[in-house]
Amino acid sequence: MSLSISVATALFGGASETSNAVSASASLLVLRRAQSPDAAAKAIAAEKKDPVTLTALAQFKLALGKAKDVTAALRDPRILGVLLPALGLTDQAAYPGLVQKALLADPKDPKGVLAGLDSRFKNAATTLELKAKGLAGLTDAKVQQTLTDGYLQYQYQKGLDAQAPGMSDALYFLKNAANMKDIYSLLGNGVMRRVVTVALGLPPQLAIQPIESQARTVSSRLPLADLQNAKKVQLLAQRYLMTKADAAGSGGTGGSPFLSLFA
Repeated sequence: MSLSISVATALFGGASETSNAVSASASLLVLRRAQSPDAAAKAIAAEKKDPVTLTALAQFKLALGKAKDVTAALRDPRILGVLLPALGLTDQAAYPGLVQKALLADPKDPKGVLAGLDSRFKNAATTLELKAKGLAGLTDAKVQQTLTDGYLQYQYQKGLDAQAPGMSDALYFLKNAANMKDIYSLLGNGVMRRVVTVALGLPPQLAIQPIESQARTVSSRLPLADLQNAKKVQLLAQRYLMTKADAAGSGGTGGSPFLSLFA
């Protein structure tokens, strides 16, 4: 099956948006700092005191307390404003109808709605269990804590994206690369797909090709075993960041001499 780029974007996740120009070397420095043992803990501790973050979380809980049912909850921008970032689905905010349909679907149905969507939707639906629990799936204390932690993490990484384009994608990739058991799992995850295709220099038009063709193209350049190799995964993340920095600095034209060192 082939898709238009717009449909592919809706199903598998849009590109990260950023307008900040930064050098490739600066991006790598931000990554190194972000990977230091206590970097995330310190930043998240600061986020817990940030008035903007606290207001968003308070509004989320207020709206959730007033929601009549789960459908109404998934229509409230105050709820979606925390829910989607917390679940790693920020790039799906432009598709509220799709979000609602996906999160209310049965994650255990192998032929259901989720089977044809970005795998992050299935992970989110599994976490929330809205199909079985309804609104209680959002109000559960453990889920509330998971969402709060996820939102704080998002706010921290959003700050990193402001320093270096694509940083949150790179960190997600580094964390999840080893979990990709086959090429279709990788292509079915919007963030993983984005990092790998950009790092490999593959064009966005790849998304409109049949999935089998996409798998062959990516596999020919990236052996799946490389995702189990920490050094190779790190190099892919670095190349992704440098490509994003180069594009931001040149308006998408030209190439960085520094980037060529990692080819």
